[in-house]
Amino acid sequence: MRVVILGSGRGSNAEAILEAQRAGRLGRAQVGQILSDRADAGILALGPRFGVPAAFLDPAPFKTKLEGEGEARYIAAIRALAPDLIVLAGFMRVLKPGFLQAFAGKVINLHPSLLPSFPGLDAIGQAFRRGVKITGCTVHEVTPEVDGGPILDQMAVRIESDDTLETLTAKVHAAEHALLPAVIARLSGG
Repeated sequence: MRVVILGSGRGSNAEAILEAQRAGRLGRAQVGQILSDRADAGILALGPRFGVPAAFLDPAPFKTKLEGEGEARYIAAIRALAPDLIVLAGFMRVLKPGFLQAFAGKVINLHPSLLPSFPGLDAIGQAFRRGVKITGCTVHEVTPEVDGGPILDQMAVRIESDDTLETLTAKVHAAEHALLPAVIARLSGG
């Protein structure tokens, strides 16, 4: 199963995927490309470390969504890679119907809450401020509804009375790093 990872940030979830691949825990999945919408994103440094091509791909003209010329560039570049799965690992852009139709049923996302609770930005902060006792992370299929696609799997994280936003964030990230590679391995049939 050929995998393309899209990310915008430091790449900790992509690193967890690549570590799982290196350790033989990614099933039949093989990451073939990392793409970022930010030329300075830390995720791009993972490519040389793990022997995977990594590149910046201009998402212009919009700042928070992939649409128009930027969307066309991404569709063309990803089609050329012929992936079986596209993993959004901290890709901070809303995907529009054109992209989702081009890769129907092949795009998954990791979200730092137990959806449908706390969709959108700052999900960990939302859960912390709300005072819930259980939060976690979700891997779901991507649909036009932001964070609204079918749920593939979830992992719960208990919020303890002495947790701070920082300790909770670390706990949710640890859960993400376990869950996302496990879901990819399962989807690969391995």
